[in-house]
Amino acid sequence: MLQQLYGWIQNIAVYLIVTAAVMHAIPGKDYGKYVRFFSGLVLILLLFTPVMNLSGMGETFRELYQNSQYELERHEIEEARKRLKEADILDFIPEEYSGMDSGEEGVEENRGSIEVEEIRVGE
Repeated sequence: MLQQLYGWIQNIAVYLIVTAAVMHAIPGKDYGKYVRFFSGLVLILLLFTPVMNLSGMGETFRELYQNSQYELERHEIEEARKRLKEADILDFIPEEYSGMDSGEEGVEENRGSIEVEEIRVGE
């Protein structure tokens, strides 16, 4: 329990240091209010992390995120599959092979062109 409390305080301290460095690195004051707003939201999440973990909400949020991530990846895979089905495979074949009606004719013609003189194993 004490170890978790120490880790929580350490996370908040590191976050505040990084936020202060970012605030000083911003060129101009126009973007400062946006950075402060965003960093405030993240700080609220960091402060309520132990409460969410104790109440079980942390696991719920994790499951929701993983489910949405899974659905996004599944949708991307489905889109890629549709694009591959729509793509004509003959567009990717070089012209020198496009005249062949079947793969066997080209194989029969080229079978004698490769010769192996010697194979050595374990030297």
